[in-house]
Amino acid sequence: MPITAKIAQQMITAAEKRADEIGVPMVIAVVDQGGNLVAQLRMDDALLVSIDLSRNKAYTAVAVKMSTETLGTVSQPGGPLYGIHTDDNGRIVIFGGGLPIEEDGKIIGAIGVSGGSVEQDIACAEAGLSAY
Repeated sequence: MPITAKIAQQMITAAEKRADEIGVPMVIAVVDQGGNLVAQLRMDDALLVSIDLSRNKAYTAVAVKMSTETLGTVSQPGGPLYGIHTDDNGRIVIFGGGLPIEEDGKIIGAIGVSGGSVEQDIACAEAGLSAY
């Protein structure tokens, strides 16, 4: 099933709830399998830089078919994907907060969250993913 606006909104609502629980304003983005934005929310007082970061985290997760946290691990100096963050006009993010959305073994979209620490971003992204 494609990522619809309704599904994206459900995921954003769940991620926003988690952000409220931890007291950190976030920007949450959901993209489809082509990396196209389906929906995005900037919570009040969320960092402006998080607008692009959340969308690019989601884009990265769908483009490389793995979490941005995993990509960060394999893209360190000496790693097999070292330097990938310089590709795709700088859209590739190599720290946590972007998670692919998988259905029947196929990546159909992704969620990206930015605004807190990497651990907080991941927790909110996981909350959003659980609503899929």
